[in-house]
Amino acid sequence: MSAGYDRPELRPHPGYTLDLPTAPRPIVVVGAGGIVRDAHLPAYAKAGFPVAAIVDLQVDRARALADEYAVDQVHADVAAAVAAAPADAVYDVALPPEAHVEVLEQLPDGAAVLLQKPLGNHLDEGLRTLEVCHRKGLVAAVNTQLRFAPYVAAARALVASEAIGELYDLEVRVSVNTPWELFPYVLDLDRLEINMHSVHYLDLVRSFLGDPTGVSGTTVRNPARSHANSRTNLVLHYGDRPVRVVVSTNHDHTFGDGYEESFVKWEGTRGAVRAQLGLLLDYPRGGPDVLEAWLADDPEAGWQPVPFEGSWFPDAFIGSMGVLQRYLEGSIDSLPTSVDDVFRTMAVVEAGYLATAAGGVPPPYDAAPH
Repeated sequence: MSAGYDRPELRPHPGYTLDLPTAPRPIVVVGAGGIVRDAHLPAYAKAGFPVAAIVDLQVDRARALADEYAVDQVHADVAAAVAAAPADAVYDVALPPEAHVEVLEQLPDGAAVLLQKPLGNHLDEGLRTLEVCHRKGLVAAVNTQLRFAPYVAAARALVASEAIGELYDLEVRVSVNTPWELFPYVLDLDRLEINMHSVHYLDLVRSFLGDPTGVSGTTVRNPARSHANSRTNLVLHYGDRPVRVVVSTNHDHTFGDGYEESFVKWEGTRGAVRAQLGLLLDYPRGGPDVLEAWLADDPEAGWQPVPFEGSWFPDAFIGSMGVLQRYLEGSIDSLPTSVDDVFRTMAVVEAGYLATAAGGVPPPYDAAPH
């Protein structure tokens, strides 16, 4: 405690250490889309996690991935995969949120499952998913993988050690050109940016500071595009704690890469840490990941590199599956990315849309004498 307010960032969950499970369980991957190809399967191969089967309505697509990663089984539907799955399988459901409930209903009661984010396009979808997980007794986590990016893990350790003193500012800034057309599925959504991008950053903030007491801000669409909102500014309030938390995203920066930005910055009373999220720069080619720190103990040194290994894709996906498996084996006693926890992230997402609809506080123009 400090000055009457809690500082949860000093007590990071042991699941954020990126340790691997001692005896990984077999994984049944439900879905064979781009995220599975680019992140899930490369992550599991790198970590040595066994993949028992891949399930997809497009069997040829699933079979191609299975051949590439030496996966024995391919199935066209969930029921067939469940019938053939090992009893201790972990189901990795890499599908859009509107498909979650249908898949979850087909899993064995008590099964372990990792769901793709977001936990619903709207809050009521998240509530339905939560109800199914509770009713069936599923051990369910959500793949909020930015919590486990290697540079985030290194920054988390620095903040927890109080190397930068008391954290008083946490800022996420993204100003990039996101080619949404690479993801045709999202073009017809009525909610886009907060659900698909800022959800990561809001979830990351919660993993450091806990639940905000309020949300202010706005999210808007590009008048030259037909898809939904693509630029967002959100301010998270933490009661009386003197911390500024801002998530600012602009996916319409179409003016070259000279002024693109993609970073998370933690500032404290004795220093700062800055992580550049290279994945989003010049997407999909990506730019360099960079982690730097400035410490008051050695101000003449200026900003110095902080060592880390790996990147958001695919390494963070090792962490999100790994933390679920560590919980299942009992090496950690709680699951930081449980559906119940991540539902609270979705409540913050919902608050962002409610804040936008509220339109802000009207200035008191009429206060002046006439």
